[in-house]
Amino acid sequence: MSKKPNLLFFGIDSLRRDHMSHYGYGRLTTPNISKYAEGGVTFNHCFSAHIPTTPGYSNMMTGRDCFGTDVVALAQKSIIEGVPVLAEILRDNGYTTTCVGFQGNAGGRGYDNYLSFSGWGPDHDDGRAHKAENLNDVAIPELERLAAQDKPFMLFLRHMDPHSPYLAPAPFKDMYFKGDPCDPADKRMQKVYDFKPFGDYIKSWVPEGCTNPDYVIAQYDAAVTYMDCCIQQILTRLKELNLEEDTIVIFVSDHGETLYDHDCYFDHHGLYDCTLVVPLILRWKGHLPEGKRYDDYCQLKDVTPTLLELMGIENNLPMEGRSLLPLVRGEHRDAEPEFYITECTWMRKHGWRTPEWKLIVALEPDFHFKPELELYNLIKDPEENHNVAAENPEVVEALKTRMYAWIAKREKETGRPAPIYTNFLMNGRPFVSSQEAYDSKYIGGIADAVKLQQKK
Repeated sequence: MSKKPNLLFFGIDSLRRDHMSHYGYGRLTTPNISKYAEGGVTFNHCFSAHIPTTPGYSNMMTGRDCFGTDVVALAQKSIIEGVPVLAEILRDNGYTTTCVGFQGNAGGRGYDNYLSFSGWGPDHDDGRAHKAENLNDVAIPELERLAAQDKPFMLFLRHMDPHSPYLAPAPFKDMYFKGDPCDPADKRMQKVYDFKPFGDYIKSWVPEGCTNPDYVIAQYDAAVTYMDCCIQQILTRLKELNLEEDTIVIFVSDHGETLYDHDCYFDHHGLYDCTLVVPLILRWKGHLPEGKRYDDYCQLKDVTPTLLELMGIENNLPMEGRSLLPLVRGEHRDAEPEFYITECTWMRKHGWRTPEWKLIVALEPDFHFKPELELYNLIKDPEENHNVAAENPEVVEALKTRMYAWIAKREKETGRPAPIYTNFLMNGRPFVSSQEAYDSKYIGGIADAVKLQQKK
């Protein structure tokens, strides 16, 4: 191959790793991605350490942690000056770059071309959201255009199907739920509707009178399956264009999704593993092993250094992330079993995760009225349902000591305070009570959600 490899980048918003059949989920949600991944490598434990979308993609596209980007908040507009993103690095190395569906985000900076598609609410007479088909209508012609050029290209595709509203079209919408979603004897959705910040938004896209959260979860899974089928059309076209051996393909997500978990209904906040753990799959025919899986911990900050090494692009930039290719080659790679985590979506928290424990520290009262400290034993309680902070004060203190020592180290290295201390959610100040936080937040419908997305 005379030129550098192309890069086809699937950035899938809100995709839970544990709801992909490729990672062992009981429903066959991702058969096409799984089959394609058989020709590549899969990382079983990849974390989005800084959520939600804006910091997640900032880490992913720079190889930096949150101190390196200075980005932790949903609404932040830019990465710190002087830190290049992947699209800019590739442009400087002779690439043509196109971004589909991600203009205006800090991590989406630097592309030559930006294309958009309808990726939110109902857009057809059937009352469903044809997000992935809308993306394909834009992405496949662009793939063909880029393929006709003599320069290597990066095509970034931001799929929105697993992001609410979950409105996959027929026949997918009926794949995973056969009961009555509106059984009046089922009261489980009532607490969702009673949650003022989200209740009206969720009512705007679930069936009127829906009482069963399992129906909503089934709609999430249906959206993933619908997307998977549409992604196959892109992969088929890639093969038809004879580009498989010339193109690196990556599947990754910015964060997971809270479904009916932890009172964080059908969103992507909360520093729980359903939100932090994301898929990461790489394939480059003839250049990467086939069907290999790796259990070592990695993070989104490792994506850019991995891609640059795989593409043969010299990387002398400062990065906290590290290439994963030593694992692929069977070489030693220093482990990073414990790490700092943050969220600044609807609430501002940070914490420390080890293989055994997760500590979450609230920096201000949150809108779920949760306690300031949460501690979970990830071995005994992997779903993080039992806060054991009160029973384990010595563990809390030990993890706090590690976390604050690491923060102090990074503050000294960067010469800046931890960004979670300086990025607020409201009026440049912390919330004084959970009630104030609760009362300040409201999404009335899909249009409101779109406006919030546009602020990212």
